Amino acid sequence: MAFSSAFTASRHRRAGRTLSRLYRRVRRLLTAYVSPLGWAVTGAGVACLVTFLIVGWHELLAFACVSAVMMCAAILLSLGNTRFHASIEVSSRRVTAGDTVSVIVGIDNAGKTPTATARGDLPIGQVHERFHIPMLAPGQSKQTNVEFRAISRALLTVGPLRIRKGDPFGLIRHEKELAEHITVFIHPKTVRLNPLNAGVPRDLEGQPSGQIVDDDLDFYGLREYEPGDDVRNVHWLSSAKTGSLMIRQYEATRRTDTSVTIDINPDDYTTGEEFELAVSIHSSIGVQCLLQDRPLFAHAGDAHAQPRNAMAFLDDASAIEPDREDNPNLAESTLKHSPDASFYFFTVGSLKNLDHIKRMTLALPRSARCVVLQANAGANRGIRRFANFTLATIGELDDLPMIMGVLA
Repeated sequence: MAFSSAFTASRHRRAGRTLSRLYRRVRRLLTAYVSPLGWAVTGAGVACLVTFLIVGWHELLAFACVSAVMMCAAILLSLGNTRFHASIEVSSRRVTAGDTVSVIVGIDNAGKTPTATARGDLPIGQVHERFHIPMLAPGQSKQTNVEFRAISRALLTVGPLRIRKGDPFGLIRHEKELAEHITVFIHPKTVRLNPLNAGVPRDLEGQPSGQIVDDDLDFYGLREYEPGDDVRNVHWLSSAKTGSLMIRQYEATRRTDTSVTIDINPDDYTTGEEFELAVSIHSSIGVQCLLQDRPLFAHAGDAHAQPRNAMAFLDDASAIEPDREDNPNLAESTLKHSPDASFYFFTVGSLKNLDHIKRMTLALPRSARCVVLQANAGANRGIRRFANFTLATIGELDDLPMIMGVLA
C-alpha cells in the first residue's frame, strides 16, 4: 500500500513537471513574436466581430476590419532574413573612472541571401543603446561604434547584443541574442604614494627596504670604522687585510604584511562622493603595497582577498558596494582573515564615531601598527596620534600622498 502511494505521488510530480514545461513552451510561442499590444488588438478585433454578429453595429465591424488589417500589415512588415552574425569588442576592459570607452559592434551577413533591416539593442549597464541595422548583402558587414564615459567606479556589463525585427505599430516582434556580454572594470581613481617603509624590523621573513643600517639580518657591505661604532660589528678578517678597522653594514629588513580594510556601511558616510573618496584612499594604499611586492590582505564587507597584483586588487575594488549589514567592528572581521599582519589600515567615513574607533583598535596586536584613514570630503587634512593608532583626516584624494609621507 505504501509502495502504491509513493508511486502515485511520483506520477503526479512527473505530470506536474510535464504540464509546467508545456505551459512555458506555449507561453514562449505566444509571446515570442506577438507583443502584448498585438494580442490586445487581436482580442479586441475578435470581440468586436463577435459583438457585431449579435447586435449588428457596423462601427464594431469597422474596428474589427481595421484590427485585422493592422495585424496583417504588421506580419508582412516583420518578415525578412535576420540571420546576422555579430561580435562586441571594447577599447579596454579596464579603465579608470572618468575615462572614455569605445564599444565596437560588428554585424555581418554570412549567409547566401540578403538580410532585412532590423534594430540593434546594446545594453550598457542600465542604459540601452539602440541603432539601425541596414539591409546587408551576402558577405557584407557593418560596424557601429558606441562611445560612453565611465562616470563612476563600477562593474559594467556591456551586452548581450539583441537584434529586433518588427513593425512600426509594435504589434509583431522578433528578438534574438547574437553576442555574449562583456564585463568592463571601471577602477576607482588612485594617487601614487611614496614607498611605505613601516613594518616589523629585523624579521627573518622581511624584505630589504633599501635603508642601510649598522644592525640587521641582511649583510650589505663594509665601511671604515668611525668613532662611536660598536666594536662587535668589526669585520676582523677584512680589517687585517686592509690594515684599518672595517665595520659591517646591513640593509634593513622589515616584515610588511599589510591589511587594508574599508568600512562599507553607507550610514558612516555623509554622501556617496565621500564613500567614493574612501574607496579611492583604500585602493591607493593597496596598489602602493602591491607595487612594492608587499603581501597584502584586502577586506571589504564579506569580501576577503589576498590579491597577487595591483590589477586584480583594482578589479575587486570596482565591485565594492555599500552595505548596511556590514559589521561595525572592522577589526573583528579583519583579524579573522589576517591576524598576523604588521600594518593595519582602516578606511572609514566622517560619521564613524571616535570612541568606536578607539574600542575597535584595542583588539589589534600590540606589535602591529594601525592607521585609521577617515574620509571627510572638504575637510582640512590632519593627523592625530593615540595610544593604539594614528587617525588621519583626508578631505580630498590629493591629501593622501602628504599624509602618507608624514606617516611613513
